[in-house]
Amino acid sequence: MAEDVPGGAAKVFGDRLPLAERYAEHLVTSGVDRGLIGPREAPRIWERHILNCAVVAEVVPDAARLVDVGSGAGLPGIPLALARPDLGIVLVEPLSRRVDWLREVIDDLGLPVEVERGRAEEPAVRRRWEGADVVTARAVAPLHRLAAWCLPFLRPGGLMIAVKGESAPEEVERDAAAVARLGGGTPRVERCGGTIVDPPSTVIVVERVPRRRKG
Repeated sequence: MAEDVPGGAAKVFGDRLPLAERYAEHLVTSGVDRGLIGPREAPRIWERHILNCAVVAEVVPDAARLVDVGSGAGLPGIPLALARPDLGIVLVEPLSRRVDWLREVIDDLGLPVEVERGRAEEPAVRRRWEGADVVTARAVAPLHRLAAWCLPFLRPGGLMIAVKGESAPEEVERDAAAVARLGGGTPRVERCGGTIVDPPSTVIVVERVPRRRKG
């Protein structure tokens, strides 16, 4: 069973809170049954997963085209779609069983979110969704590998937003040079949702820098 809905959820989702509650119910029922969420996560589904992802909206620009890489159970893409109806979102996920579940949930919630079955590094997937304003990823891979997968989706000036844990500063220090070689700017660590979730969500933000012309 899911935990009681935290008070901060109403602030984040507004009149779409009932949809967020319905999503939570999907996660702790069919999401657990079909292996998208571990059974131990069900009691903390709001704080650890739904709100932890939704508050990332604080660093997402208005009306952004957003690609969520390795979406899994729709995290952070679906909470962002619920919190920010101004966003245009596509979820990229390689596993067919997860894709089927995502499509079922999105249809049930009535969200204008697309699902792409594929891997971020596949050229065809990149071609379909390139020019994005934002790419998100949560618990997918180390920063240098994420940059290789995510930065090619972005327009110059677009943002890669990686949802990370407390080790984010060390990861930035380790991988900043690799990120620069891949076309990213200086990574920065941001904390989101300080009044909503405890601890706040930690994200690494990287801007895609324009390529310098030779000559």
